[in-house]
Amino acid sequence: MTALYVLDVPENTTVAKVAGEDPEVTVGKVGPYFEITADGAIVVDRRATGCRHAVWYSCVAGVADGRIVQHDKDALRVDPA
Repeated sequence: MTALYVLDVPENTTVAKVAGEDPEVTVGKVGPYFEITADGAIVVDRRATGCRHAVWYSCVAGVADGRIVQHDKDALRVDPA
């Protein structure tokens, strides 16, 4: 199971919301973090989140059992390890 962790602050809530729109993705909470998990890849479209670049590039708090293969102005993609 691949996991992406995003700090639960107002600026990041749309990242978790957009990620959770994928039926293969589950969004939960672990302490002060959103835990976004999937058996496959996790892909979040930046434009859909409405995040400005500064927030977008600072939203990742951690990754477990996966690796970030894309984190640019278009999308954040975490593939399984």
